[in-house]
Amino acid sequence: LWTEVCNTTFALSAMHDAGYEIYMVADASGGTTQEAHDYSMQRMIQAGVVPVTWQQVLLEWQRDWKNRDTYEAVMELVREHSGAYGMGVDYCYTMVHKAPERVEHGPTLAPVAAPI
Repeated sequence: LWTEVCNTTFALSAMHDAGYEIYMVADASGGTTQEAHDYSMQRMIQAGVVPVTWQQVLLEWQRDWKNRDTYEAVMELVREHSGAYGMGVDYCYTMVHKAPERVEHGPTLAPVAAPI
């Protein structure tokens, strides 16, 4: 979706015409240029739209880690697509929960002394 076309028009119309409160997932769309996206987001924020990220939405829907029905699926998304946070989850799985590493590592090379 183009932020400046679909998202801005929808958000402003829904707020004005129907009184909806709008939360816009800012990193799930883009503009024809970075500036178009940024200025469209700024315009929506001016009008009262609340910007959020896809990860915020995902974790708000999960709500609590005791929700076991969705826990594994959420964690898989996080590990694959959440950058440093996903790496932290992987670390916890392997170091704290003793799960096997997801990546196979090559052989460990012996140290080589630097020439003097």
